[in-house]
This record gives sequence, C-alpha cells and structure tokens, in this order.
Amino acid sequence: MIVIGAGPAGAAAATRAARGGATVRVFDKAPYGRDKVCGDGLTPRAVAALNELDIDMADAHRIAGLRMIANKTVRELPWPSGTKFPNHGAVWPRRRLDAALIDAAADAGADVVWETEALPEIENGRVVGVKAGGEKHTADLVVAATGAPGAVARMLGAERVADEPFGLAIRTYAESPRHDSEHLEACLTLRDENGISVPGYGWMFPAGDGTVNIGVGALSTMKGFKKLNLNNLLASYRELVQDEWQLGPNLERPRAWRLPMSAQQRHGDGWVAIGDAAGLVNPMNGEGIDYGLESGMLAADLFLADPATAPEIYDREVGERFDAFLRTGRRFSFLIGHPFVLRSGLRLAVGTQAIANITLQVMGNLVDSETPGMSGLVFRTTDRVLAAADPILRRTRAAA
Repeated sequence: MIVIGAGPAGAAAATRAARGGATVRVFDKAPYGRDKVCGDGLTPRAVAALNELDIDMADAHRIAGLRMIANKTVRELPWPSGTKFPNHGAVWPRRRLDAALIDAAADAGADVVWETEALPEIENGRVVGVKAGGEKHTADLVVAATGAPGAVARMLGAERVADEPFGLAIRTYAESPRHDSEHLEACLTLRDENGISVPGYGWMFPAGDGTVNIGVGALSTMKGFKKLNLNNLLASYRELVQDEWQLGPNLERPRAWRLPMSAQQRHGDGWVAIGDAAGLVNPMNGEGIDYGLESGMLAADLFLADPATAPEIYDREVGERFDAFLRTGRRFSFLIGHPFVLRSGLRLAVGTQAIANITLQVMGNLVDSETPGMSGLVFRTTDRVLAAADPILRRTRAAA
C-alpha cells in the first residue's frame, strides 16, 4: 500500500495496514513536524478512533463538553454518556497530534518519506502506484489522503463537486488564563463587518498549554461569500471575546484554509480517497478529523482483506456510514445561507435544553444513520424533509 499524505487520515491508514502485516510507504510533501492549519478540536468520535489506534493522548488537553452561544443565550453542555463514543473530547494542536499519529505508523513498520511529492501513476485507467522523487513506486492500492483538492484529486477525478457547498476557516493562537478550560466554546451568531449574519461560527478551543486556538469559519452558501474578509471576521470575533478570555496578542499570523465537503469520486481502479480528500467534512461544523481516522482505518482493513475488492467495498461502506448525514448537512447549509432562516434557526438551536442537546450531538459528529433516540429521529426526519426541499433550496440559494 502507498499512502499520499501523512496527516491523521493517512497515518491512520498506514498504521492499521502496517500492523496488519502489509508493506506500507507514506509520502508527504512537507517535512516532519509540520504544522497543519486546523481548529485542533477532537470530538468524542475522534477520541474513540484514536483509542482504537492505541494512540497515547496524555499530551492532549481533555474536554468535557461544549459551550454554545447564540446572541445572549449561553448553554454549557457535557458530551453525552451512554453512547458508543467516550464522554469526552480533547484539544490537541495539530503539530503534536500529527506527529503522534505518524510516529505510530513508523513504529508499526511503515516507511515514511518526507519532503517528497507523490503523484498517481496511471496505466490503462488503473492506478498502479505513484511517481515520487523521480522514481516509480508500485502498489496494489494507492490511498489519497491529501486533504483539500489539489493535483492528486485532479488526476483521480476526485475534485469537489462544483455546485455543492464548501467552507473557509481561519485561526490563530493567543495566550489566555482560561487555557485549561474543560469546554470548547462556539459562538453561533457571527456577523461580518456589514452586520450580515454569517452561516458558521467562531470558536475558542483551550489547548491546556497556556494558549487557546481562536478562529472562525463560514459556509459558501451565504450571500456575499466571495467578498467575505476572513481576517476582518476573525478580528470582529476576537473583539467580542477579548475581555472574557483575557486574550494576549496573536502568537502568529492568522492562517486560513479551505474545507472540502464533497468529492466527485472517492474510489477507482487501484485507489481510494480518505478523509478530507473524500469530502468527509461535516458541513455543520467543519470537522473532519474523526471521519479521516475512521475512513483511513476502514480502507486499511479492506485492503488487508482483499486489495482487489477494497476500493469498491470501501466506497459502499463509507457511503453507508456517512453519506446520509453529510448530504443532510450540505442541504441544511443551503437553508441557513438565507439570513432570516439563519437567525430563526439559531434561536431554535439553543432555545430549549432538549434541542440544544441535539445541536450538541450534531456539532460533535455524534449523529449518523444508526443513532438511536430523539437525535436519530430528528436526523432521519430532517433528512427526508430536506431531500424534498432540495430543488427549491438550490434554486433559491443566496448569491455568493
């Protein structure tokens, strides 16, 4: 197996396959220890995946729940107990998280090649390996774990679906005496410099190391998205939370990144795409680390079972696990792209304890097609309603 990309998804696939006895090589363009722009938050779902990979999380800051803010309403909710996931999350800056994961892959026997770009080698429509460092490397399966679409996605036909939403986010770090808070904080009522409601949220993620990760994210479905200035949006949000969090100066220049939320293809003859490269990002929170870890492990397990059938079975099983929820999230993003719907929806999202608990599970990636109880019922009902409304939502989408 050859893995292109040494982030969480790629490292998870490499670790699982190498531990299963496969010969694994990982290529990454960056040097070891590179920093990846991210919110650094890990959901209970992500913690479950890291536990499954037997990753030591002593270096991460434990998170007990989520504090949601909508206008003047504040609800502080613990992560739910009694589910298939742990009742805690974490904040783990990506430089340290990614190092722990790729070190596990190397310890399992994977050959990790840094500062080397790898591109798919295609023969008669089949991916037979990669071209890297001027040499051809063959493999029974190539795993694309390249994050946001780029050269690899273009070659494989795995680019973003043009008419589907995507997100943009920006973050920096600052010192704060509240760095050891046990709750993530999400402000759901963002406005740009013109006072227009922004479908997205601002976050304060305490890292437990003297700093907090502060950032904002927005969906492409909002009116005026192409003119949205992320630096201004972050500055406006920072001013909002400055006093409460007693923030020091920014410790680095704010850095932005794109959040893919769809992919034209996520498998083909001799290859699969995992994590962000497969569009596995929750449109309602921009989170994808947990999906990346899960899809990476799934790809490896199927490769170990049978490399020839792995791509097709992978695509089917990923679809069964994630597609309904992510499809509903994309449709919902069209709905909240309308400012009046967004404002009404936010009041509802935290208006009562019961609904806030459901919002918590959505924001924590804890809802899927198998979720029992009220959250599962609400999800399945919403999926059916938005499916019927989808043509109207797309026709009336806010102009970017």
